[in-house]
Amino acid sequence: MQRRDAEFTEYVAARRTHLRRTAYLMCGDWHTADDLVQTALAKLYVAWPRIHRDVPPDAYVRRILVRANIDESRRPWRRERATEELPESPAEETFAVEDREQVRAALARLAPGQRTAVVLRYWAGLSVEEVARDMECSIGTVKSQTARAIARLRDQLSALEPTPRRES
Repeated sequence: MQRRDAEFTEYVAARRTHLRRTAYLMCGDWHTADDLVQTALAKLYVAWPRIHRDVPPDAYVRRILVRANIDESRRPWRRERATEELPESPAEETFAVEDREQVRAALARLAPGQRTAVVLRYWAGLSVEEVARDMECSIGTVKSQTARAIARLRDQLSALEPTPRRES
């Protein structure tokens, strides 16, 4: 039991930040992302004895994140938004703040399935086949959702000119 807990703790320490960012990009809210990650990690812990041997943990957790995000998007109170400014994220340091906000807003306007497909494909770096597996849909669906999302993002962000990043 202690070995299992140690392995799980090590996995969480190594992957929590990446999982949190992935969840954030899927749902667009840091608090909801934290809830999604917490749900996913709780389910992973229960399944850990069989998961870390038979199935890659990242694939299992991503699938849970996708399902939890879909469930979350169906809840009526989901439309409530926090008014505080979102925290900065180290992975976003290559964009100026103004650009990040426009990209976040454009991502938030995508349908949940399109946003999830784009995040898993381009943020998490998964293949089309892996995204289809995690979203539990066909490869064709992933391709069409991704293509539609990219077209919408391109339309929404076409006027966006890169803003030089201010050096601290």
